[in-house]
Amino acid sequence: MANELQSITDAIRERFNTTKFIPLHVPQFWGKEKEYLAETIDSTYVSSVGAYVDLVEGQMARLTTAAKATAVVNGTSGLQVCLRIAGVRTGDEVITQALTFVATANAIAYNHAIPIFIDVDQDTMGLSPKALRAFLEEFADLREDGCYNKKTNRKIAACIPMHTFGFMCRIDEIVSVCTQWKIPVVEDAAEALGSKYKGRSAGTFGQSGVFSFNGNKIITSGGGGVIVSSEPQYAAKAKYLTTTAKVSHKWEYVHDEMGYNFRMPNLNAALLSAQLEEFDVYKDAKRTLYNEYQDVFDNSSLKLVAVPEHTEWNYWLMSVMAEDKEQRDMFLNETNGNGVMTRPIWQLMHRLPMYAHCQRDAQNNAEFLEARIVNIPSSVRKR
Repeated sequence: MANELQSITDAIRERFNTTKFIPLHVPQFWGKEKEYLAETIDSTYVSSVGAYVDLVEGQMARLTTAAKATAVVNGTSGLQVCLRIAGVRTGDEVITQALTFVATANAIAYNHAIPIFIDVDQDTMGLSPKALRAFLEEFADLREDGCYNKKTNRKIAACIPMHTFGFMCRIDEIVSVCTQWKIPVVEDAAEALGSKYKGRSAGTFGQSGVFSFNGNKIITSGGGGVIVSSEPQYAAKAKYLTTTAKVSHKWEYVHDEMGYNFRMPNLNAALLSAQLEEFDVYKDAKRTLYNEYQDVFDNSSLKLVAVPEHTEWNYWLMSVMAEDKEQRDMFLNETNGNGVMTRPIWQLMHRLPMYAHCQRDAQNNAEFLEARIVNIPSSVRKR
């Protein structure tokens, strides 16, 4: 086993052609980033008003085929706002998955709501429509003003499926189940820019979708996110709330409800606009790396995780599945001990102290994946 793990570590290092430390995922800046940043600085429009904010919103709407896009400071704030627009209020419950990055659950808590954690499918690592349906049939009560949890008597006000590592969950089935139970769907597409399910872009199945452009994503604005929606009035509400709920006026400061200072600065938008221009190049480069990894892991006891059915993947973070937790930990020790960064999947949300009290189902698939999945270096390699 030790020899096999060393051989895999060496093979990963060969793919990046370096003897130095290999991070999990780093940004590349091959396009007009410096040019656009300099232009923005010269314009003095460096905050939340500027030409590049508008440009990015147009680019994202076209890329995802959404009606409108709203640029925000990060993906977490985007989820927070989308839940509020969906009608989530203090004391409500929101269905999501325990196998996710903590931001998904935090966005629910920021609205003073309570997560419910439903199991995932093993192949997509995203929310399972079968598990969702089973939970609702057991616990849900459909009333005139929406869906309620018979166990807690709280309203189930929304559902947030997350597209793990850019894989697409069975989002059409999830939306169908939620429609039956009058539950709005907000897609956590933070990791799924460029991914499609049955030919349709991530973020466009639910009432809204949210993308992240943190420094570790396939493209980056340093910090930033974008909300997309096929409903123009929804996008208008998102823009209004993220701009401190300011009523339009030439000089007066009038705010008619509580809003947020969540708009993406023009500086970040300039960086993102240049990155969006290179997106297809980056995606193709990452696809090539994944194909090379298939050769590395073809005859290994560690298996490269396959692309789920019906998914056109963006190849964001690539992962392998170990035989068990013991092998997972051996691989993590071997790689990280030799300057190749690998990372286990997230600890399940209900294991965290702030969410330990939340209702959940059996989590059989999530626990299986938690013990076995490891992310491997997935950066776009330097030209």
